[in-house]
Amino acid sequence: MRMLWGGASASSQYEGGFELFNKGMDTQDCRRYIKRTDNATTSTRLLTRADIERAKYPLDGDFFPGRKGSEGLLHIDEDIEYLSELGIDIYRISIAWSRIFPTGEEETPNEEALNMYGDILKKLKSKGIKIYLSLTHYALPLALVEKYGGWKNRKLIDLYLKYAKVIFERFGEYLDFVVPFNEINTGFFSPFNGLGLLRDENREGSGYDLNDIFAGLHNQFIASAKVIELGKKMLKASFGCMAACFCYYGYSCNPLDQLKTLQYEQINQWFFTDVLAAGEYPYYMKKYFRDNDIKVEFLPGDREILRNNTADFVGFSYYQSNVCAFEEMEKTAGNLVVSTKNPYLKANEWGWQIDPVGMRISMNKIYDRYKKPVMITENSFGYNDVLEEGNIINDDYRIQYLNDHFEQIKLAIDDGVECLAYLLWGIVDIVSAGSLEMTKRYGVVYVDADNLGNGTYKRYKKKSFKFYKEFIEKEKNVVKS
Repeated sequence: MRMLWGGASASSQYEGGFELFNKGMDTQDCRRYIKRTDNATTSTRLLTRADIERAKYPLDGDFFPGRKGSEGLLHIDEDIEYLSELGIDIYRISIAWSRIFPTGEEETPNEEALNMYGDILKKLKSKGIKIYLSLTHYALPLALVEKYGGWKNRKLIDLYLKYAKVIFERFGEYLDFVVPFNEINTGFFSPFNGLGLLRDENREGSGYDLNDIFAGLHNQFIASAKVIELGKKMLKASFGCMAACFCYYGYSCNPLDQLKTLQYEQINQWFFTDVLAAGEYPYYMKKYFRDNDIKVEFLPGDREILRNNTADFVGFSYYQSNVCAFEEMEKTAGNLVVSTKNPYLKANEWGWQIDPVGMRISMNKIYDRYKKPVMITENSFGYNDVLEEGNIINDDYRIQYLNDHFEQIKLAIDDGVECLAYLLWGIVDIVSAGSLEMTKRYGVVYVDADNLGNGTYKRYKKKSFKFYKEFIEKEKNVVKS
């Protein structure tokens, strides 16, 4: 099968419609916009109980971007036409769990929301677009955080399986690829987004208990395996796992830099895909758990469920590479984690270091490690695009970024890597998951809105729209010839 080219979005960043279709409140609805400073991303994604209460009873002037997104539900027909015009093969979509089960514990699902999602999936299929479904993309029904403490409680596994079963029953015929959890390693360094864990302001350090984090991760591992087990019985789709990929480099040939790089890569990235793609907890975590006094509870059958229900493919997001140094060095921001600054690379406005070659390296590393097809589930260039007179957006910088990364993808395939698909992140502009900014744009379709939800939300094609459309058409013609 030829490689597929497509796009991706997330319900909480795209849909909007907070008050539509009887939606329940979820964790992403609670994240308040804070004007960006050096630590704004941390302020907006590591929430406390006080933050939750403020979200439930907002103060004058508070704005919660996830509640408005890109007003996608109000523009869905128009956006699908843009996707069709681009000629994409595949589209990655997520469903808001809190729309199907508003508190996560209802006996019957919300039919109004099911019908809404059914209409969207049918329209995508009518355009010949394959569907990649993320069952959950950070958004967890808030009631499950308040009642059970989020994913640290094993009760969520059964509730999640009930949700998955409804989705498979109703939409199974439309699904080509399914991944239970978006960027599952997020739970380690962003526990509210990934696991629905609240930060304790009175707790030293990060405000989190590592035992809670790894209990939550273990429950997600088991839930992922059980969803795959269920899905294999019900669907013909391919099932995968997904992690945020950082492509770590050692700062120098100092052996201590290299050792730290190995250890960072293990705990931040490989641990998660080792469990989900290889089917067991890796050897190196024993020392990490021992050194940090972490005890993970395995119930009877847990090891078997992980071993017998591994992912068919390994998906990963990639935006930039990171550098590790044993000694303290100059830092720069990145996707979810902070990195040592790389003197050989340029960065965007948010400090993300641009490294096309890192894409090729990452693809090779993942394929070599698991011998399973890879899928690039997120990638693009975040930039504060300007809408010029005549509704023109000259984003040549994005075209250059994409072109450079596409070249490296092809080189990785020439290396022998089996790559299923490339998915352009936020193909229609969406709210940033990190800093909650609308002005941090990734797409090839511009959405006229600012960071505070002001604007017409009209859509305009960027210059990169034409580039991506022509690139996809060329790729299809190459295969035909």
